[in-house]
Amino acid sequence: MSVLKKLPLLLLLLCSLNLMYSQAVIQGVVKSESNESVPYANVFIKGTNLGAQAQEDGAFTINNVPFATYEIVASAVGYNELSQKIAVSGDLSNLIFVLQNDTQLEEVELFGSRNKRAEKLETLTRLPLKPNEQLQSISILSNKLIDQQNALTLSEVTKNVAGVYTFATYGNIRESMSLRGYRGIPLLKNGVRINSDFRGVGIVTDMAGVDNIQVLKGISAISQGLGGDLGSVGGVINIVTKTPKFYSGGEVTLRAGSYGKVRPTFDFYGPLNKEKTVAFRVAGSYDRADSYRVKVNSERFYINPSLAWRPDDKTSIVLEMDYTDNSTTPDQGTINLGDYSTNNILKLPDSKFLGFESDRYTSVNSTYAVRFERKINSDLTIKAGYFASDLETYNEGAYAFEGGGRSGLPELSNTQRYREYYGGGRSDKNSVLQIDLVGKAIETGFLKHTFQVGVDYRNTTFDNTAYTANYPDNDNDPNNDPPTYVDIIDVTQPINNTLPSAISLTVNPARATGSKTKSYGFTIQDKISVTKWADVFLGLRYTSLERTKGNFIGRSLTGAKRDDAFNPLAGINIKPNENIIIFGSYASSSNPMTSFYRDINGEELGTERWDQFETGIKSKWLNKALRFNVTYFLTSSKNLNLQAIDPAGNFLGYYLKGGEDTRNGIEIELIGRVLPNLEIIGGYSYLDAKYKNHASYYFNSSPLNTPKHTANFWARYNFKKHVKGLSLGAGAYYLGERPHNVWSRNYTHTGVVPGVKPFDLKAYTTVNVQASYKFNNKLSLDVFANNVFNEIGYNAYRTVYLNRIQPVSFGTVLRYKF
Repeated sequence: MSVLKKLPLLLLLLCSLNLMYSQAVIQGVVKSESNESVPYANVFIKGTNLGAQAQEDGAFTINNVPFATYEIVASAVGYNELSQKIAVSGDLSNLIFVLQNDTQLEEVELFGSRNKRAEKLETLTRLPLKPNEQLQSISILSNKLIDQQNALTLSEVTKNVAGVYTFATYGNIRESMSLRGYRGIPLLKNGVRINSDFRGVGIVTDMAGVDNIQVLKGISAISQGLGGDLGSVGGVINIVTKTPKFYSGGEVTLRAGSYGKVRPTFDFYGPLNKEKTVAFRVAGSYDRADSYRVKVNSERFYINPSLAWRPDDKTSIVLEMDYTDNSTTPDQGTINLGDYSTNNILKLPDSKFLGFESDRYTSVNSTYAVRFERKINSDLTIKAGYFASDLETYNEGAYAFEGGGRSGLPELSNTQRYREYYGGGRSDKNSVLQIDLVGKAIETGFLKHTFQVGVDYRNTTFDNTAYTANYPDNDNDPNNDPPTYVDIIDVTQPINNTLPSAISLTVNPARATGSKTKSYGFTIQDKISVTKWADVFLGLRYTSLERTKGNFIGRSLTGAKRDDAFNPLAGINIKPNENIIIFGSYASSSNPMTSFYRDINGEELGTERWDQFETGIKSKWLNKALRFNVTYFLTSSKNLNLQAIDPAGNFLGYYLKGGEDTRNGIEIELIGRVLPNLEIIGGYSYLDAKYKNHASYYFNSSPLNTPKHTANFWARYNFKKHVKGLSLGAGAYYLGERPHNVWSRNYTHTGVVPGVKPFDLKAYTTVNVQASYKFNNKLSLDVFANNVFNEIGYNAYRTVYLNRIQPVSFGTVLRYKF
């Protein structure tokens, strides 16, 4: 063949090669129907690995696109996905996507966004993974769910998670939550402790500033440090506050309801400069209400300002503050007319109150956060954060008790109680400095690594101030000691609620308690993708904890004490397909704060430790709109350090090594949308919590306030055609029977009599219903009723507090968005 004859073939080959290796740049913008930019939208070319995330102004750029014909897709949370075909034969610079609002998607995102990680989740887990990809069992409760259910308290929100229940409210002044049979699990706000009391007595928070609530079940020692709380092994609840947005918007609401409830809220956000590199957000509320109980009321002011700065596309700095000023009347509730083994709880008339009308509990809490993030490249990121909390509380009020036992007073009739006066205050300061290097999809041969290497420094200081009541000596008899109580009341007779003016409180330094600890931690975690269907998780945490002072309920420390602990994590995710994950894991937690406890011979007993095994299935169905998860767990603790107590209940000054606790159970969750306009949330938990070879408690007895069964269900139907804008919702929550106290052989406490089996608190089921109507995209009205069947149930802490759950109540919320 001559050269001239070969020339057309060579030209054709060169053109083909040119088309094959030529690359273009695609630029465009993503907007909404109202011509506003859609920030952080995802734009990708279908069938390839090419894509980009839009900037704050909606602009995107995709580089290195070979010449060809493609389908390009744009998506964003709250909008319908949109695609269009393009022929790439050179650079494209004017591609425009106009996304329509997706009302169906809006109804689904109750447990966080499906396609991105929840806000600040990495503060808790420290790994850049979605909740479904994490090895631990994690539930995310979004502010959309909070709004739809018109929830105001932590317990109202977390009842949507299988196995979470209220441990106690301590007179309706705090919320202490339990999980997996462990009392008082730690409550965090933006990753930092609020109240560091080891008993997990809880806090009060306001939902006006909450972006989402994260529930991490089980042992969290890898990321969160050591298990210094009674409930640490059960899990962690992290309350995440709202953060700035780089587009303008907001909302105002007004809520009114039963028992004098009035609650206005506001939420404003947007950019502060034309370049949209600085943004703000401020949310807040005022809340006041009476109670079904006479003489009881509450008032709260809350504000949550924040500021974000993005100097470039790789760096972000966020400043946050959260301030709550809460004041409420502590309500002891009612009394049990039976003995410690008989449930005969009196339904005290709502017109009677056991305390004084001047009783008050106040708490002022401020939290602060500074978060820094810098992308080194597309695979590596440096994250740093400083989080601090300052809590000041003061409680002054009455306490009604039976007499006998440690009180030294004669026992009264079933309907009578002594009434004493008390006061107490607490100053609690916590801080965390956390620095992490995070890598995503780093390849080493055929393995891919998503990892975290980090250090943290934690500091806790608290001081409890005790007060002694001074009672007037009214009999003027020098041979009689002054009284140790205010008066004696009878619940069948009128109760005087005016505190005698002669009673006063003075500080009692002898009963002051406090603690100061600091710890240094090093954590490394690695999710190793072995194949497309198998991931291996490995983790190790080292913590060095120093306690420089300590005096709490007989647990005193002189000088300083330092202890170290290593806690491993190992697990595996098996993915038979993209919608199913089968997981299994092992983790441990330690509490060196107990290591200085000594036995009768003066020998240290060593660090307490817990071990956890967990396995289950996480799955997604109906195009990822429905999630179904099943988890089985087994947690055990051995060699707990327990106080040695004589038959009269006095601490003997040394500790016993003994005790084995086990918790095992199953948790089932169903979450999402089963029809385009029907969403559901369902959960069930079975818990077998037992004391085994324990030094103080009977074999196979259960911890106090631990139910075997809990269940929850919620459904919401959104009318799309016949009554457009209307949605109806209904839900039920079941809390099973649970012992009001521990069954002890030799241990005494309030309401504990050795050898006497405690009575069970009765199971109860509450039902809530609501209706919502959207007049347009900005204005909506909700009406609702909670506990519509007026179910009677009690949350109890031993026999000190017997608080009835809220009776039937009604309310309405008017909401305006802009």
